[in-house]
Amino acid sequence: MADRILITVYGAEQICASCVGAPGSRDTYEWLQAAIGRKYSDDKIAYEYIDIEQPPDNEKHQQLSERILNDEFFYPLVLVNDEIVAEGIPKLKTIYQELDKNGAVIQS
Repeated sequence: MADRILITVYGAEQICASCVGAPGSRDTYEWLQAAIGRKYSDDKIAYEYIDIEQPPDNEKHQQLSERILNDEFFYPLVLVNDEIVAEGIPKLKTIYQELDKNGAVIQS
């Protein structure tokens, strides 16, 4: 079991062209935190938001941001411990399955 589970959301201020009618990336990031926090103990879950138009000075984030901007993936792109689990409009069931695989603890 991993000590820490990191959920990373890559997105931008502008809504993805293929995701018309969907919430923005930042809204999706906040929604995921709330939804996951209701089901799982947050002790070992960390979150980070990466703006694909201004990624941090980190090669991994810059490369993935570039791939999203080159239309290889829809955004928001959601990763759990560097594993892509959702793109565009995320589905909680898929994210929950990955959290379970990574040892997330369900609240009692």
